[in-house]
Amino acid sequence: MTPITDTLARPLKDLRISVLDRCNLRCTYCMPEESLNGRGVFLPSHHLLSDGEIELMVRVFTRLGVHKIRLTGGEPLLRPGFVELVSRISAIEGITDLALTTNAVLLPRYAVALKEAGLGRITVSLDSLDEKVFRQMAGGRGSVTEVLEGIAAAEEAGFDKLKINTVVQRDINDHTVLDLVEHFRKGGHTVRLIEFMDVGNVNHWDRQLVVPSAELLKVIHDRWSLRPVEKQPLGETARRYAFNDGHGEIGFISSITEPFCGDCSRARVTADGTFYSCLFSARGTKLRDRIREGMNAGELTAVIRGLWEKRADRYSELRNQLPRATPHVEMYRMGG
Repeated sequence: MTPITDTLARPLKDLRISVLDRCNLRCTYCMPEESLNGRGVFLPSHHLLSDGEIELMVRVFTRLGVHKIRLTGGEPLLRPGFVELVSRISAIEGITDLALTTNAVLLPRYAVALKEAGLGRITVSLDSLDEKVFRQMAGGRGSVTEVLEGIAAAEEAGFDKLKINTVVQRDINDHTVLDLVEHFRKGGHTVRLIEFMDVGNVNHWDRQLVVPSAELLKVIHDRWSLRPVEKQPLGETARRYAFNDGHGEIGFISSITEPFCGDCSRARVTADGTFYSCLFSARGTKLRDRIREGMNAGELTAVIRGLWEKRADRYSELRNQLPRATPHVEMYRMGG
């Protein structure tokens, strides 16, 4: 099938599927504890896409040009039967890259099975190696030790090149970045430093808490000489730099100070089957209900094609021109 493009000539290549909205941590930039307002905030199980519905969704998106799938949450490893879901998705023709984003706490239990099921890559969220800072940012849950044990389990299972995602906030964890980079840079894994983003409505986003990537780049370059990596893939979210001493790479995701909307090729589907064309979307299109009402793969393909071909999102480029109160879908529903 001929690849499709949106109104800005951006192709559809990547799909990020949130498999559930629950998590075992309460990270302040995603799901702060005080924002959940007690019980009932999470989706009941019958509102979640079933394994079969997710498989159908993936097959339809591959028809339209998607070849990279990322499974997100919430914390995906909390979903019952997740390994079997990975196995079903990995068997779909046309997928060249199947990845998982996780906080790694449950990886010791599942890493080997995930490798055997066909998972290709793992990205681990880890904001600091300092236990006090980690606990502060994770809402008092989990520990650095648990995350490092999860990373070790992934390594032992054969995932030799992880991505370590770190959301950097001024005066909270920025002073611990060098220690984290030093810990991972010789081990084959790539740390990616992410500017604190205004995703969702409850994470108390404040521009004063954003540490520009250029500032972090200088600090790290002053410690270990860096050079830009040439020929970075179109649509890559992170700008990559290599350490001149040969010990790996580091990435910078700079949605606030250096927006990368121009070549964004990512679609998103939340755990309740809602399609979103941008991480910062205010509203989406429910696909789950249409599937349950009997829509077949061909009809679903036509709907998604129509949505993508009308896509014109470039929120990060327009951020400074938009009202501060612009609503967004919460990150723990969207999946980052």
